[in-house]
Amino acid sequence: MQPAPDDIVLVRGGGDIATGVVWRLHHAGFRVVVAELPKPLTIRRTVAVSSAVVSGQFDIEGLTARRCDDESSVRSCWHLGEIPVVVAPTLGDVPLSQPMSSIIDCRLAKQPLDSSINDADIVIALGPGFAVGTHCHAVVETMRGHRLGRALFSGMAEPNTGSPGEIEGKSADRVMRSHQAGRIDWSSEIGDWVEEGTVLGEVVAETATPVHAPFTGMVRGLIAAGSQVSAGLKIADIDPRHDPEACSQISDKALAVGGGVVEALHRLSVR
Repeated sequence: MQPAPDDIVLVRGGGDIATGVVWRLHHAGFRVVVAELPKPLTIRRTVAVSSAVVSGQFDIEGLTARRCDDESSVRSCWHLGEIPVVVAPTLGDVPLSQPMSSIIDCRLAKQPLDSSINDADIVIALGPGFAVGTHCHAVVETMRGHRLGRALFSGMAEPNTGSPGEIEGKSADRVMRSHQAGRIDWSSEIGDWVEEGTVLGEVVAETATPVHAPFTGMVRGLIAAGSQVSAGLKIADIDPRHDPEACSQISDKALAVGGGVVEALHRLSVR
């Protein structure tokens, strides 16, 4: 399928999984625009197009994402073969006069939030919480396993387990959550190899609560320093494997999910 030249695909969310979707769509010839929050909560920032919101421009494996604040700059991005990233918490904030032909909800909120099947001709959602026919036209499975990346045209994805997939025997402890609300300050950086118990940083409120590495491994993700975080929010990701390239490459999971989105778009477009 060759995408129509005037079709626009809006990707809501610019985190690491969304970036796999953007990568697949871009290389399949779709015109993509990414909508993000003014202060993204992305953990794996080195492989996320959301990083362009703060830095203005961000490169991932040869793909350039650029922050755009108006329609003219969005269209300039497309002309240059880049990915425009706009600050748009709601659909009404997207600075485009032309309606989106397709919307991909990549926010991974485990619930529909403000998504509706009526938002565009094609609405696709990632992961649990979305019902095909009610919230969207298709769902793409995000849980690791033999169903990962599968495009579903009825029913729902696997329910949320609350734990990430297992890597070398590590699962729930790979992801660290804030124990209190406050401002996050880091003393470590993405890509650091740390020992179990290392203080990675602290959450500062009335008191400072240190964030310790749960096991020996590589820091694969940290929420942006200075972020105001709520109790229970994901703030860091540790990988037990010593693979520095994992910090700069789009993951196998993200690319699998992205492939499912491209398939779903194709199948829904030809119905």
